[in-house]
Amino acid sequence: MSSDSPLQISRWLLTALGTRMFLYHENLVPRNSAVLVVSNHRSFMDAPILMAAVNRPIRFACHHYMDQVPVMREIVKLLGCFPLDSLEHRQQSFFRQASQLLQSPQMIGVFPEGGEPMVQETHPQKTGEFHRGFAHLALRAPIQNLAVLPVAIASCEESNGAGVPLKLLSLIDPSEPLFDQNGWHPLVIYHRVNVFIGRPHWVKTSERQHYRGKDAKTVVADLTNYCHTEIDQLLAQGCY
Repeated sequence: MSSDSPLQISRWLLTALGTRMFLYHENLVPRNSAVLVVSNHRSFMDAPILMAAVNRPIRFACHHYMDQVPVMREIVKLLGCFPLDSLEHRQQSFFRQASQLLQSPQMIGVFPEGGEPMVQETHPQKTGEFHRGFAHLALRAPIQNLAVLPVAIASCEESNGAGVPLKLLSLIDPSEPLFDQNGWHPLVIYHRVNVFIGRPHWVKTSERQHYRGKDAKTVVADLTNYCHTEIDQLLAQGCY
């Protein structure tokens, strides 16, 4: 598979599904630098949407269970995703793989809401709590000229079908607590979607210095809140 294949597959998928994508502020996408893309997450379509939006392949960190479920496993591999390890090794796996890819340099994508929005019905213009792993990665990775790029995916028209029973997925991956509930794994398909590119945050040397000291929690929280706030404000623009 060539390095551009995930981008080509993403474009093909959007065409096959008849998805209309409208892109705003594309001039804010950094060029010729390492980029960590941070986005909200509700659908299996989010990865191809983001690749089509930035017009570059993106290596996404995806949930462990996506590498366990037949068909989904093949899709994430075609899209160039790197599945994380099971729960007890997830953080170490994320830092190791993402740091290596950023140094390549490749564009990395993360969904800081985690897998929860994927197994519950959520509002298109609302976000959940952001986990802080991406901020730790940005501040810890030994990479100069690193941009953290918030991107908002605002679904304007979609269909939501029942995908797979969660109890069935628990048989495939019994270690995943998200599957220990009744109901179905939603299958959200975007028909019309607005993608808003946010203002990139360039990681500063001073931030890395604070991260190595007693202000580590503060600088991590600041970066996490910046991306969360930027995405929420972009989603508030909605559909027009």
